[in-house]
This record gives sequence, structure tokens and C-alpha cells, in this order.
Amino acid sequence: MTSPVLVHECPHCNGSGWRPADSPRERRVTRCECTLRDRAGRLLAQARVPVRYEHCELPSFHAEYAGANPSLSNAALIAGRFVEEYPLDKDKTGLLFLGPIGVGKTHLAVGILRELILSKGIHGLFYDYRELLKEIQNSYNPTVAATEMSILRPVFEAELLVLDELGAVKPTEWVWDTVSLILNTRYNDMRTTIITTNLSDAPAAGAAGDLRKSAREETLGDRIGERMRSRLHEMCRKVELQGEDFRQKVRSASFR
Repeated sequence: MTSPVLVHECPHCNGSGWRPADSPRERRVTRCECTLRDRAGRLLAQARVPVRYEHCELPSFHAEYAGANPSLSNAALIAGRFVEEYPLDKDKTGLLFLGPIGVGKTHLAVGILRELILSKGIHGLFYDYRELLKEIQNSYNPTVAATEMSILRPVFEAELLVLDELGAVKPTEWVWDTVSLILNTRYNDMRTTIITTNLSDAPAAGAAGDLRKSAREETLGDRIGERMRSRLHEMCRKVELQGEDFRQKVRSASFR
């Protein structure tokens, strides 16, 4: 005879998902915190945050990065205020984190995503730019079950999208068309987007006012095109981070 499975029910709602309201002015019952936690856990699992970044939270950014220089402290303050003020005003302005590798751009973006899912129950999604393009390209293979639209629909519809490493792929007409489709769709549907990039926010080579030599490093304008760079300025508040590569610094310290 098998032993019965013990189910640990919430002491506040006895597993019903509802508990008595705290105030007589409220409804007689209200959603129990256990239900909200379970929903937030499911939303977080669906957000596709890579294992490497699961530890990224806003408080740990303060501990690891924010004391290094004023730009990182300012970025941390902006991220915290973004979470506090969410949901945003009608224009749904997101954030564009710019800076060299290893200064915590992805850490901040994931920290915001986690906090909004856990504290406000939003539907969010994380995608590495390179991985997203690769998945879309793979969908053109007739042996792959996924379709282009089945991949893009969640990207279009997520209340908050984190698009990491924008511009990390060499541009082609297809890349430009795909980036334009994603950004324009989210812009037109007034959905909030958080973007990180290692590229400088400068015009494409040959753009009006760009008189630098052609040997310069590629910019965001080069990689996504001037029209989409201009669109980003409408969609996102620009936040610049400066400093050393903390990951390289940690690796170097571990060998001393």
C-alpha cells in the first residue's frame, strides 16, 4: 500500500488561492500572496533569462558595480526608478544601455526584468540579439517545426522585451529588415523595450555630419541603419555606462 502524498498548503488560504481581506473597505476576499508568487515564478521561467544571468538582480549590481564610478551609480539609480515608476506613461519609453563590455549592462537589464516580473507580475521576455536572428533563420529550414511567426509573435507581444547585444551581427539587408520589423512593431504597438549594446551611439559611415575616416570602429548606426537608430531614440532613454571590464578584472584576480 503506497503512502499518501503530503501536500503543503498555504496557511493563509489553505490552498484556495484566496484569503480574507485585510481591511473591511476591501472586498471580502483577496488574492493570496502564494498565488501571486506562483504566477511570478511561472512568468520568470517563461522569460527565457539564460542560466548565466539568473543571478542578476538590481541590489547585486549596486554591490558589484555601482561604486566603481559615477556613470554606473547613475545607471543603477535610473534602473531603480524605472522599476518604481512602472507602468510607464503613455509613450512606454524604454531604456538603451550603452557601454563597453563587462560594465554590467546585461546585469541591469535582467535585474529590471526580474524585479518587474516578481513585484508587478508583468509578462517579460529576454532575447540575445544573435540568438534571435539565428532562430528566425533556422525557421526557414523545412525540417524545423518552428515558423518565423511563432518565434516573432512573443517578441512582438511581450509587455517588456530585453534585447541584449543589439548590433552584434554584421548587417545584411535581411538583418536590417528583421530589426526594422521588430522595433517598428513594438514601437507602433507602444510596448516597452530595454536594449543593450557595446556599440557607440554614432551615425553610420557617410551619414550627414559624419566626417570621420572610414577606418573608425563600427557604430550602432552602421549595424542597424540610421532609420532604426533614430527610432531607438524615440523608443528608449539613453543610459551610458563607462568603466573597466569587470569580468576580465575578476578573472585576472582569480589567478593571482
